[in-house]
Amino acid sequence: MTATDQIGMALKDRPEFKKKPKPLSFEADVMVSEAVAAMSARNYGSVMIVDDDARLIGVVTERDIMRKLVNEGRDAKTTPLQEIMTRDPRVAHDSDDVVDWLRIMSNERFRRLPVVDDEGRVQAVFTQGDFVSYTWPDLIYQAKELAKASVGRNYPIWMIGGGIALYSLLMVVVVASVT
Repeated sequence: MTATDQIGMALKDRPEFKKKPKPLSFEADVMVSEAVAAMSARNYGSVMIVDDDARLIGVVTERDIMRKLVNEGRDAKTTPLQEIMTRDPRVAHDSDDVVDWLRIMSNERFRRLPVVDDEGRVQAVFTQGDFVSYTWPDLIYQAKELAKASVGRNYPIWMIGGGIALYSLLMVVVVASVT
């Protein structure tokens, strides 16, 4: 798949989407210590906070734990997730465009994007790292196209410059052969 094929690509069409492991989910009244143990065991950077119907209501990230728990001197064994979670996080749907979310995540400075179904249940969590495989080929393609456009647009300048260089070279050869 080339970078041009990826323009307008939906999140569900990314190879990562189908391979994503099930996100860690906890209810809001679970203690932070339990969530941290599960995050550590699975090497996850976040947990999704869900209601009784498994609908997303919040997210707790490593940053939330550092800022709202550790920094404030709170006890992870007695602090429920609901006290440190980011409520009503931005969510995507599987048919949303990859580039749109990449821009939003970059502009709004968040790194984890829950993808929910029509009922608000988490299907997957995309991270900025998941988009790296998309962005590098796309950036290389764009740089190549920009270079082509630049050279093509400046063709007369290249011709003039090349003509001057060729004339100068010929003059050097002629002068050298005369002397």
